Amino acid sequence: MTNWRPDPLQLRRPAYLSLAEQIASAIHDGKLVNGTRLPTHRKLAEDLKLSIQTVSRAYDELIRRGMIAGEVGRGSFVQTRPREPEPPYLPERLGEVIDLSILKPVCEQIHLDRMREAFTWLGENLPSSSALSFRPNMVFPRHRAVATDWLNLCGLDVSPLNVNLTNGATSGMTVALMSVAPPGSTVATEAISHHTLVPLSTYLGIHLEGLAIDADGMIPDALDAACRNGPIRAVFLQPSVVNPTATLMSAKRRRELAAVASRHDIAIIENDVLGPMVENRPPPVQSFAPERTLYVTSFTKITVPGLRIGYLVAPDRYVAAVANRHLVSNWMATPAIAEIATRWVSNGTAMELVNWQRKALARRHDIAAQALTGLAYHAHPQSLHVWMPLTCQHTEDGFVAQARLRGVAIAPGASFQTADHGRVPAVRISLGSTSESELRTGLGIIASLAQGNPEALLLAI
Repeated sequence: MTNWRPDPLQLRRPAYLSLAEQIASAIHDGKLVNGTRLPTHRKLAEDLKLSIQTVSRAYDELIRRGMIAGEVGRGSFVQTRPREPEPPYLPERLGEVIDLSILKPVCEQIHLDRMREAFTWLGENLPSSSALSFRPNMVFPRHRAVATDWLNLCGLDVSPLNVNLTNGATSGMTVALMSVAPPGSTVATEAISHHTLVPLSTYLGIHLEGLAIDADGMIPDALDAACRNGPIRAVFLQPSVVNPTATLMSAKRRRELAAVASRHDIAIIENDVLGPMVENRPPPVQSFAPERTLYVTSFTKITVPGLRIGYLVAPDRYVAAVANRHLVSNWMATPAIAEIATRWVSNGTAMELVNWQRKALARRHDIAAQALTGLAYHAHPQSLHVWMPLTCQHTEDGFVAQARLRGVAIAPGASFQTADHGRVPAVRISLGSTSESELRTGLGIIASLAQGNPEALLLAI
């Protein structure tokens, strides 16, 4: 190890996380270079007057982040080589952390009750085709027909032949991108977009071009200019408040973007996972350009996270491509889960849970409005989160780290960034991922950090 040492006077509770942040900052600042051997757990515990368990947890946290590597018999070493992108949320829920980092719906006993009832019903009514068939066309015709009823609530008028069932929105996004953008091509999207879109495009060999946005979403002139300057194959849009900035795009803007896509003959991928939960929303982009729009929606964010099923609507020109890409990447959606979704759409349970979610989110937004009084943030009554820009006195990484040190996990805005230009540092704060009591406490901590002395918020290194 170099001459750099953690400062015991700068440790805060929880001590393991504070220690991990000190070491992470030293690695980031170049004080600990790649390959540096760290002290043994016992030696560092003795130097800092901590327990061995605390040091072990700090090292485990750094291993999880991909910043150090442990080698049996040799010790722990700094690892600064390129690594896989980290998700904006905590991969595991740590007991002492109020987790406002992961985007999920509000869930209470009613959701568990409905799922248990559904599985009880499924045990008595599972069709043989859903258990025994390998052929999607033997399993899903009935489900596609019911799907059109749900899609009608989303604002679409489509044939069952244009509907594919997927294992959620991520599966739908993947198939849609594979169907319209071959490796080496370019897809345009908002400068702040879906956090999985950047790594997904990388894995598929697709170049992603982030375009300028305003308070109404992607700017049409920016899309037009991108199409004129290079071969854009498709544009990926999130127009209805699930986007990181919680923007509900106007009908006028949706129509304008559809017109640009039509003029340049590019495909549109519309990610609309909240579907009918967003009240008084404009028609989907698909309604303005149905001949070129691949529309993705799902149930996990508006009913129950375990209902991992969704719909991908493809226009006639892409039906065969979507079917083939879905076969090679997923084969087919999970039939048993599809049975539950179809039953819930048919008997009204899905809309019951959507209406319940709206009311629960209304309470959460009231809590946010009270806790964040005086602070600028963006939200929508049906958004699962708020987007809070940071003032110039705060760095994004520093603010997120200080929140973690005080027991609150939030998502950094950089996780959603697809372009370097014009972005203001910000954080995404989930409203549905924990209890109302924890939410109130967590938001209070975030508010105090945002309003506090900037010198007190700097990472101690």
